[in-house]
Amino acid sequence: MHIDFSHRNDLSEFMDADDTDFETFRDCLADLAKVNVITLAYRPTLRFFGELARSGRLPRDRSVVVVDVGSGYGDMLRKIDRWALRRGIKMELIGVDENPWSATAAEDLTAPERPIRYVTDNIFSYRPPNPVDIVISSLLAHHLKDAALIRFISWMEANAAIGWFVNDAHRKALPYHVFRVVARLLRFHEFVQHDGPISIARAFDPDDWQRLLSIAGVPRSSAKIRRVFPYRLCVSRLKS
Repeated sequence: MHIDFSHRNDLSEFMDADDTDFETFRDCLADLAKVNVITLAYRPTLRFFGELARSGRLPRDRSVVVVDVGSGYGDMLRKIDRWALRRGIKMELIGVDENPWSATAAEDLTAPERPIRYVTDNIFSYRPPNPVDIVISSLLAHHLKDAALIRFISWMEANAAIGWFVNDAHRKALPYHVFRVVARLLRFHEFVQHDGPISIARAFDPDDWQRLLSIAGVPRSSAKIRRVFPYRLCVSRLKS
């Protein structure tokens, strides 16, 4: 298949299918968590929280409410929970995902005593029980068409009191082709072998993000777009 990397590609991913059963979905999430480890995917988000802590933006007199949109396996929230626990920072961590299998898979790996809970809902209909401090997402944005992503940016702007952080892929030919080879060599689930490269083809470049932020009404100077090794494109916004 020829892929034109000069623009986002509207290609279908197997995991987005409505008829995917729980075992298949869970096995895919487990392999995606392995991909996250290999590609250092947690590091940019944890670095964002580190910067917030060092700047004194994280409250110490109450729990910091964090909403992870498209939380999947819950692995990002569990990483944040361990990060906060080591630093004595109280957090209320909420994972929101439309797929009901996500909450089931994530809860199986999350200690019940930890301040993490999972909600099955569409983010635009979700009503947080408490005011939200920070909204994050990891490898969600590329699943959204431009109009939905613009709406999501506006939702984060309206709901995140401290700020938000989007961790996604950088659309480039090299990672697309490298992932195809590595996923086969490591014998990842067939869905992951198919969807991983498609995710990269559906992802963004910095110009895409500048355009989408502008349409969403986010001033160019108030959001940071960072290239992060290896081939991540992260967008952060801190409220003044």
